[in-house]
Amino acid sequence: MYRVLVPVDDDVDRALTQARYVADLPAATEEVEAVLLFVFTGDSEDIPSEYRQFKTADRIQSVRRARDFLEDEAVSVQVRDDSGDTTQDIIRVADDVDADAIVLGGRKRSPAGKAIFGSTTQSVILNTDRPVVVTGSGD
Repeated sequence: MYRVLVPVDDDVDRALTQARYVADLPAATEEVEAVLLFVFTGDSEDIPSEYRQFKTADRIQSVRRARDFLEDEAVSVQVRDDSGDTTQDIIRVADDVDADAIVLGGRKRSPAGKAIFGSTTQSVILNTDRPVVVTGSGD
């Protein structure tokens, strides 16, 4: 089984672009498992305790749409969430699930900005030994 970690943010188009990349991998329906990850940032203390149970990746539209797309393409998928530092969480979850690759969503950049990646993308690339794929912005 080839396992890919797909960290998504709240941008639906970007998440779907990442999901399409995974679905297009060779033998994706038989040999690929996608692990969608959404990292909550910010302080959980702002949420009243009786509502914290609802703080789940399944409630995020980009996660639901990417999951539904992968399921429609018959790709095995699971959803995880975490909270804290995005880069550290991505790398830690990649280690936890023993991901064969990490599929990040790129953002549209100006011509000068294309020379460097965004801070999260760049940090993941520099701090993991796993292969990292950066998809387009979905535009």
